[in-house]
Amino acid sequence: MDLKLTNKKVLVTGSTKGIGKAIAKTLVREGAEVVINGRSQESVEAALCDIKTSVENAKISGIPCDFSKPKEIEELIAVTGDVDILINNVGIFEPKDFLDIPNEDWLRFFEINVMSGVRLSKSFLPYMLKQDWGRIIFISSESGINIPVEMVHYGMTKTAQLAISRGIAETTKGTQVTVNAILPGPTLSEGVKEFAEIGEKNSKKEVEKEFFKTERPSSLLQRFADPQEVANMVAYISSPLSSATNGAALRVDGGVVKTAF
Repeated sequence: MDLKLTNKKVLVTGSTKGIGKAIAKTLVREGAEVVINGRSQESVEAALCDIKTSVENAKISGIPCDFSKPKEIEELIAVTGDVDILINNVGIFEPKDFLDIPNEDWLRFFEINVMSGVRLSKSFLPYMLKQDWGRIIFISSESGINIPVEMVHYGMTKTAQLAISRGIAETTKGTQVTVNAILPGPTLSEGVKEFAEIGEKNSKKEVEKEFFKTERPSSLLQRFADPQEVANMVAYISSPLSSATNGAALRVDGGVVKTAF
């Protein structure tokens, strides 16, 4: 299927690995002009090399930016210029008991996971509205609905993204600009692999069996999603073909959330 993304300019934040990188690579394959982002120049260059190696004639560039630093965000916006599609993917997570989470961590999580998307959306939305076409996508999580007891601060930021994406969508009424949120479920990103020590101390099969038995028993998939499975949904929502989908929270959660809507 032709997603009609040729020459669309896209910024994907937090895209040197995991879901973000899978999204960037998928959109490059569709002919989009993609700007990736990581916290360091080294991580950006490594991701650029990998994507250029796997996708012939890839139209891709990269900009380092630490989203805990507003000045670096301003520089990223200035260097990137206007974009047709904004994927707010950057985010951090850390399992920690509620009573052990310092106040500073709540602010740090909110700054990176939530305010990054707010700042970028405010910067790029006016151009989208002016040209009467654009896509803003927030990568939220099923944790925004099923708040995980082991990281309440992370769940809080993912719920906030749902409210923000729906609210921004209300400002696009009658235009060809859409704003949506994607809710991945447990996904086997590099961060999850490192946290679970998969491949070092534990096999993927062992970790999956225990995790879905104790932590996500409601999952219908009963396995970790692959980042590419999330990227496939994001690519469609980025496309002109998804023009009737706006203000939505779209789950790629493997059925973890026990509701039909």
